[in-house]
Amino acid sequence: MSDIITDYQKWKRQGEDLRVHAKQAMEGRFRELLSEAVQIAHEYRADFGTVLKPPAPITAFRYKASAKSKAKKTTTKEKSVTKNDRGTAAAMPAGAKPNPKVTGLQKRLSTAKKKLDAAKGAGKPTQLFEDRIYEIEDELRLASALQ
Repeated sequence: MSDIITDYQKWKRQGEDLRVHAKQAMEGRFRELLSEAVQIAHEYRADFGTVLKPPAPITAFRYKASAKSKAKKTTTKEKSVTKNDRGTAAAMPAGAKPNPKVTGLQKRLSTAKKKLDAAKGAGKPTQLFEDRIYEIEDELRLASALQ
């Protein structure tokens, strides 16, 4: 019986060691590939004079813990939009001159929303546009709160 336990403990230690070595190997390989990609991009730019753009799935590459964080982000967007709509109306008295920063942000927001609609219509990825709209709305909310 004690032979089985010692064999199991030995196997468990070997498994942990193998896991650590595999993790280090994967991290090293990942860094190596990224370094190689950067080097190729620099050579491409030097030789051809233009930037080598990665494919769309690569540019949208993010480390995310789970899909639940994405769901939280969409609910935050909806809340910020409703707060933003109320905040700009309350921040603007009847005879006051509009803040140029807020006006500029509102123009950028409308342009970004048009681009989002165009991307949806064309069937292209919309995550970048949605993120930009979220950032602009956040800036707008902060700018209107400072008034």
